[in-house]
Amino acid sequence: MNQTEPPPGGAVEPDLAQAAPRRWARPEMRFVGTGVSSGIAIGQAFGVREQPATVTRLRIAAADIEAELARLEAAVKQSLKQLGKLRQKLHVLPEEAQTEIEPLITAYIHMLGPTRLMRGIRHRVRETLVSAETAVVEETEATATQMLALPIGVTEEDRASRDRRAEEVREIGRRLIRNLTRTAFRSFADLPDGAVVVADALRPADAALLNPERVAGVATEEGGTTGHTAIMLRSLGLPTVLGAIGLSHKIGPGDTIVVDGTTGIVVLNPTQATLSRARADQLAFAESRNRLAGLLRLPAETTDGTAIALHANLELLAELPMLGQVGAEGIGLLRTEFVFMNREAPPDEAMQAEIYHQVIAAAGGGPVTIRVLDWGGEKDIEALSNAGLVPELNDVNPALGLRGIRLLLRRPTLLETQFSAILRAAVGTDSDLRILIPMVTCLDEVRQARAIYDRVIRRLTREGVRLPGRLPLFGVMIETPGAALSADGLATACDFFALGTNDLTMYTLAVDRADGGVGSLFDPLHPAVLRLIQFSLEAASRHQRPVSVCGEIAGDPAFTALLLGLGVRTLSMNAVNVPRVKQTVRAVSLAACGDLARRAMAESDPDTVRAQVVAFARMHGLPEPAMPAL
Repeated sequence: MNQTEPPPGGAVEPDLAQAAPRRWARPEMRFVGTGVSSGIAIGQAFGVREQPATVTRLRIAAADIEAELARLEAAVKQSLKQLGKLRQKLHVLPEEAQTEIEPLITAYIHMLGPTRLMRGIRHRVRETLVSAETAVVEETEATATQMLALPIGVTEEDRASRDRRAEEVREIGRRLIRNLTRTAFRSFADLPDGAVVVADALRPADAALLNPERVAGVATEEGGTTGHTAIMLRSLGLPTVLGAIGLSHKIGPGDTIVVDGTTGIVVLNPTQATLSRARADQLAFAESRNRLAGLLRLPAETTDGTAIALHANLELLAELPMLGQVGAEGIGLLRTEFVFMNREAPPDEAMQAEIYHQVIAAAGGGPVTIRVLDWGGEKDIEALSNAGLVPELNDVNPALGLRGIRLLLRRPTLLETQFSAILRAAVGTDSDLRILIPMVTCLDEVRQARAIYDRVIRRLTREGVRLPGRLPLFGVMIETPGAALSADGLATACDFFALGTNDLTMYTLAVDRADGGVGSLFDPLHPAVLRLIQFSLEAASRHQRPVSVCGEIAGDPAFTALLLGLGVRTLSMNAVNVPRVKQTVRAVSLAACGDLARRAMAESDPDTVRAQVVAFARMHGLPEPAMPAL
């Protein structure tokens, strides 16, 4: 490793090619990771290492149990104090970062309270006679491993949620261990302006300590796109690459580094030619971002005057500020699983109503679609398990078992409470509120759910409870082939459709995209998937039912023209994708999109369909669809 000292004060010179002179030149090195926050950072690399906390697994005598539990309680108290201080520091961060990290800190604080995790740790100390450190390590790892015991066929959103929950448990374990062993936490106080942070890994709490006015970018050897750390760094607006294996062990004092958070490429010791290209790309990215920002108040309208509604998918209250920041017209899918998580008991009607009211108010009168609880797959929600409302997750294939509306019809109390809370939340608002039923496969399920909905309305009316002036519409998710092929029948029992293309693709092609052996077969451009989408849209049109697409392809501008050509007029996506999709909408005519759809639907080969979409994209200067993962 180059032992040359950095320039005095560690400052980065404006001309980076001349910064930090060395005794000898070092070759340019490239590392490939995963870009999780777009943009390009050019600066001086600063390695930030974390002193490891050494844990020796020890047995204790019965006489030492109380002393060991006292050590544990002291570590818990210290952890709560640290989290409280971290919360107080949030005001210096951008608003988006504050809204991301604050609920996470709340979740950490909750887990340190009277939860199953802490009960398990104390139980291990008392019953297995192990030290507090040993109990923390064993219980947190057992809990996280249980969460990560991935069954076959869960959705991408399920996986991301599961990974984040396991990450939260392990982070609490790490914090307790460091306090038990009196190991210092990582510090970022000495970073100079313009530094690019390089580390083996960053925790969410570490990311919260980064000042985006001083730090240029981040690169680590570990991490993925859906973890809390990635979300935090995106909200801070820091160009970031995670998973750049080998990087942290190659940097030397004064090394210049380029981090491309768009492509996932990290360049250490760039040549002058590489630096010139990086600066040009940096300027182009800034110009592109400014253009997207300029779209905020422009309508999402095709060149021939057709208005397209662009909504946001949300799964946390912390994401609500994003609606105004990206210009989303409403909430096309609110996943309500978060309402039930991190609780020992299911939330009552009043608590749910308060949360839903916050969401409706944040939409400012825009459309809001609330999907009722979609328990299933690996979603082992503690509150539901404690109340005996859900079975043990022991299905051979949970994706084909008791999930979504199947569970809710067996536990109608859950559904009744949620319906009632939504109705109460809508009182006094003027929003276009809608209720959405998940994982429908047949007409009878819709009829049963609708009967429960109508029964709740009648009960509230008898009780003299005030109802909204405009009752929420009642819709179903089309995310199984059974639902798509039964769309005409379903339309007779509901008010609207929402197409969930992630699950629809998975169930249609019998492919789990996270399975490396078959991931390349997961292709939303497969003619079978497109025909089910087309069939559903045509059924909705025949019965004059509104329809939206809220799966992943709704937020991918490479698919926008094809979806418009098929007849889609409402798209709901992750909020960050709204500006890019709007840009595509404003660049195409509905007539051209219709021609593309007609050509695509005449094909039976996925590669031919993809070639047509690619050709259309190149003709109109649009993003091209990515190839299926190999």
